[in-house]
Amino acid sequence: MRSHLLDWLARAPARAIACSGGVDSLTLAALAHRASPATTLVVHSITPAVPAAATARVLRMAAEQRWDLRTVRSREFEDARYLANPRDRCYVCKSHLYEAMHDVVGAVGGTHTLLSGANVDDLGEYRPGLRAAAEAGVRHPYVEIGARKVDVRALARELDLDVADLPASPCLASRLYTGTPVTPARLHAVEIGEALLVAHTGAAVVRCRLREDEVSIEVRDGDRESVTPAVVADVLAAMRAVDPAIRAAALDEQAYRPGRAFTLTPVVR
Repeated sequence: MRSHLLDWLARAPARAIACSGGVDSLTLAALAHRASPATTLVVHSITPAVPAAATARVLRMAAEQRWDLRTVRSREFEDARYLANPRDRCYVCKSHLYEAMHDVVGAVGGTHTLLSGANVDDLGEYRPGLRAAAEAGVRHPYVEIGARKVDVRALARELDLDVADLPASPCLASRLYTGTPVTPARLHAVEIGEALLVAHTGAAVVRCRLREDEVSIEVRDGDRESVTPAVVADVLAAMRAVDPAIRAAALDEQAYRPGRAFTLTPVVR
């Protein structure tokens, strides 16, 4: 895979990579920088929807590997469409991100190709952000060479990156059920709640899904017993300290499943 990806990158010698802080985009940024550091920009958006740990990860790797990192503040939180959390929220968000990336590229001459870390596995899901990418002329090297998530993780190990086994962690807004309005307080509450869950349980994958004022805690089957009533109470208290509007929390009856908060139509209560 490495040679195929290097061949692809050679055909786009000037590139700007959208780096969220996940294994896909970090691995792409690392390889692209090693191949051509002078013509590789790495762009990271600092926003309430991106976990602080993800931003810290990008900043650390950029410093260690001397990336040409540009941080932006995309303007999705100024867009009422995004705040309403419709089913195409990701389209609105990515549209703002790619607009900000075009501004970065324009400031340095405007010749860089915009790249994302989307892989083939992402194509099997409803991803309105991919429509925004198409409209903005963003390309997806992993998709174009047929690479899946497992291939990306293998490449990360080959490059000796310490993020190869990093669990998937989409933006914090993905924890809000469709139709539950997005607010910075809600997102920060989710972030605090999930950090506390990890600290209490040691679970690798946790989710605090928020439907209006109710939190559904999701973990994998093997971790359910560790989410005791006392843990749930602690998580609720920590989240309410950030957003007092949150009323209740409970362990979901079902085990963790990716994307559960996304529904084709908003939940009506």
